[in-house]
Amino acid sequence: MRAIMVMFDSLNRHMLPNYGCDWTHAPNFKRLAEKTVTFDNCYVGSMPCMPARRDLQTGRYNFLHRSWGPIEPFDDCMPERLKNNQVYTHLVTDHQHYWEDGGATYHTRYSSVEFVRGQEGDPWKGEVKDPDMAETEIPRLKAPVFQKMARQDTINRKYIEAEENFPQAMTFNLGLEFMEKNKEEDKWFLQIETFDPHEPFFSCQHYKDLYPHPYNGKHFDWPPYYFVQESEDVVQHGKYQYAALLSMCDHYLGRVLDLMDQHDMWKDTMLIVNTDHGYLLGEHGWWSKSVMPLYQEIAYIPFFAWDPRLGIKGERRSALVQNVDVAPTLLEFFGVPLPEGMSGKPLKDTILTDAKIRDAALFGFHGSSVNITDGRYVYMRGPVSPDNGPLFEYTLMPTTMRSFFALQQLQNIELQEPFAFTNGCQTMKIRAGSGRVSPFQYGSKLFDLASDPQQIQEVEDSDTELRLIHRMAELMSENDAPLEQYERLGIPRDGILSVSQLTEQKQEVEQAIEIPVLQERSWTRGAQLQMWTLLNTIPKEMRDQTLESFKQYVTGLALMNIEEEAILGFINVMLPSERREMALYFIRLAGRTS
Repeated sequence: MRAIMVMFDSLNRHMLPNYGCDWTHAPNFKRLAEKTVTFDNCYVGSMPCMPARRDLQTGRYNFLHRSWGPIEPFDDCMPERLKNNQVYTHLVTDHQHYWEDGGATYHTRYSSVEFVRGQEGDPWKGEVKDPDMAETEIPRLKAPVFQKMARQDTINRKYIEAEENFPQAMTFNLGLEFMEKNKEEDKWFLQIETFDPHEPFFSCQHYKDLYPHPYNGKHFDWPPYYFVQESEDVVQHGKYQYAALLSMCDHYLGRVLDLMDQHDMWKDTMLIVNTDHGYLLGEHGWWSKSVMPLYQEIAYIPFFAWDPRLGIKGERRSALVQNVDVAPTLLEFFGVPLPEGMSGKPLKDTILTDAKIRDAALFGFHGSSVNITDGRYVYMRGPVSPDNGPLFEYTLMPTTMRSFFALQQLQNIELQEPFAFTNGCQTMKIRAGSGRVSPFQYGSKLFDLASDPQQIQEVEDSDTELRLIHRMAELMSENDAPLEQYERLGIPRDGILSVSQLTEQKQEVEQAIEIPVLQERSWTRGAQLQMWTLLNTIPKEMRDQTLESFKQYVTGLALMNIEEEAILGFINVMLPSERREMALYFIRLAGRTS
């Protein structure tokens, strides 16, 4: 028996013909549906890229205990568990995050790995001289971290001209080479994983030609992680750029299907096609996936599976499944025992009969809202305090995306007693870094997907909210969530609240937003949120001084009504120029409440 997983990054369900899109060119995804089972109710677990991959490899949620980070020494990891049970595992990928500080222990769990360079801001080709970026808006923010990535991406593209030089093309060609070379062998797992269609939406011209449209603006294929400020023609152009890259993904998926057809691999080879998460292309007034509520466009994802033991194809399944189910599905397929710590479930019976494996699913970012869905409702539970605390990271590998934890985080660590999934290991308990934008600003949100699948209108339904809070607490307990997560969310450990307690709590949350200075003056909600965001980005010992400085600033201007412009003006006066742009990026975000 063999298995292949074709994994895309940021693959949008709502842009695929399999899920109702009628304008994108994706014939091989249509073909995929004829050869596999299509899952209609699949959700993310942990967000974004590497947290999702830890879910995929360990079969349990990452986001309740830590943020972006590597596989831990205590993790029971699917590719390594396969490898240790005589199943050869091979990863071929152009996903550069595997080779950064926060992802450097994932790819080493496989028997072998091939890496293709050049995606996004991958520090690949070295050029000392700055490239010409006069015509680009990738991205337009002046913060150094964004400009560094944009500079590197501009350089990388100079070395990617013909289609065969695109990282995605090279990745699939290497995957096809492995399939061809090992088609007569048994007991192997191949993961073909491309960074596409993740931004930037860089593709060949003939894929762009599939979507002719008038556009005379600047180059734009890399939306910022921000709310939409662009004109409608720019937004539409961005969608077409994404669609072109999606069509490129479709082409290379077709080559995998072709080879499986050619060698009759369907008789003994499992196929999974999946993604880590979706992506917002202007919906809800947002770009991307990281700084807004986890709307359906992000959290509700495509998933396809073929199990040669069952022979079921061209059918659909409605059972609620998640990324945490991938690892147990592959382990069960190869007859490898599942470790006790996995909360995900094998999908064999669901593929066979649409068997239900869960009644509700959690998903989210570490330190953001904790979200739950039962398939009909989505409830986003936000923190009850503007400072989003208490919040800790639990790890033996203190790295984040591209760096170690900050030194000040590591100077007062504690040891945490083992969690159920740490195989008897204590972990470091490290205070989380101050969040740039607190999820407090969005509050808690309830949506009824049956009547409002686009999540346009929030629902006021105390009975449903209380039911989902109770189930959320149960699932958090089942996943051994840290105790402070209940406190941060204002949820009792047993999840039981009355209607009056819920009402009182909502009133207290509204009062908590008040700023402890200038209370005799009128504040807009956006200004309050922006001030809390500013306070959350500075050391606590500086908060009183900052508030006093702001009081003097407002008094000097004789402002009786404090609006967002006052906070932005104060930032311009308060911060040195090298810190100002990044601060303004997050402060402006803080005014958003949906």
